[in-house]
Amino acid sequence: MSITAERKQELIKEFGTKKGDTGSPDVQVAVLSERIKNLTDHFKSHKHDNHSRRGLLKMVSQRRRLLDYVKSRDEERYQALIGKLGLRR
Repeated sequence: MSITAERKQELIKEFGTKKGDTGSPDVQVAVLSERIKNLTDHFKSHKHDNHSRRGLLKMVSQRRRLLDYVKSRDEERYQALIGKLGLRR
């Protein structure tokens, strides 16, 4: 359900603005999106795992807040980010 350290480093490298950038909203959204994707795959075989479902909902709302923040600061960066991640909005 969690992402590997190697995959997390790849996401940081891809979405970070500089070397070692782990705190920018772009990186946080990318890491959350990967974790959300992994959890949705987990729920395909564990339909009644309600404790993890609550965590999933918290991650989705955290990602939504971060995306709203990016959108309020820079609309072009927001569009590029959701395009890169393949998110719908």
